[in-house]
Amino acid sequence: MSTKTLDAGALHSVAELEELSFELRTKLLELCGTYEGAVHIGGDLSAADIFTVLFHYGMHVDPSDISNPERDRFVLSKGHAAVCMYITMAMRGFFSYQGIVDTYGQLDSAYGMHPCKVQLPGVEASTGSLGHGLPLAVGMALSARHRGDDHRVFTLLGDGETGEGSVWEAAMAGRSNKLGNLVAFIDRNRQLMTSHAEERVMFEPYPDKWRAFGWNVVEIDGHDMGQLVGAIDALPAPDSDVPTVIIAETIKGKGVDFMERNLAWHAGSLGAADLEKALAALQSSRTKENV
Repeated sequence: MSTKTLDAGALHSVAELEELSFELRTKLLELCGTYEGAVHIGGDLSAADIFTVLFHYGMHVDPSDISNPERDRFVLSKGHAAVCMYITMAMRGFFSYQGIVDTYGQLDSAYGMHPCKVQLPGVEASTGSLGHGLPLAVGMALSARHRGDDHRVFTLLGDGETGEGSVWEAAMAGRSNKLGNLVAFIDRNRQLMTSHAEERVMFEPYPDKWRAFGWNVVEIDGHDMGQLVGAIDALPAPDSDVPTVIIAETIKGKGVDFMERNLAWHAGSLGAADLEKALAALQSSRTKENV
């Protein structure tokens, strides 16, 4: 069966996707400024461009038909970036953005700090325990291959969680089973919760590790929308034999100068004054990039 019947949101140009990404970051900051608890804002901001290109350009999905068997699947392995996924999906039309603002993080809310497929239809997997998303995606991709389906399975991992052994077992299984319908994005922001990546875990030579496991490796600037679109456009056919990993170099806290590469902003909240400052910084960053 062909996924071409589903809307990939592919009418968006690079410039339009950049606008959507800016809107996503704005909404993230506004939620961080109104929610009383902490939001994983640093990793949300680093992954915002990846979420945007996936849900508004790359994936064949229909928000009005979330059970369509031909849909592409998405697994958020870095489950602490759930709020970024929620807002992206709301912008794509899956559900109401206001519902996120009104209930995020509350008891019995569908919008928890980690995604739950039981609570929120349209979410493909409940995640949060790091290192589990790629194994789940491998299983989904293998199931699709056995059924003869030609949709893709996408997953988004943080680079920190790739220190988990389960990730590399799944990477080996993905290649051994010739899952060309499997695409993993790595949010390579080079930060863990309390340290910078290479201080605690030696990841480099990072792309070579994936190559050693037999994957098709694509290295891009994860904040360059043109490169993100290009990586999607260049994906091998879903019936190919080699899974793809797109290593997206990113900046934790991207777009807000006092958050960028600042370990204190792995998670946090914004008061009224800090929110105004953050929104001004985001606008300033956008202006500089457009000059």
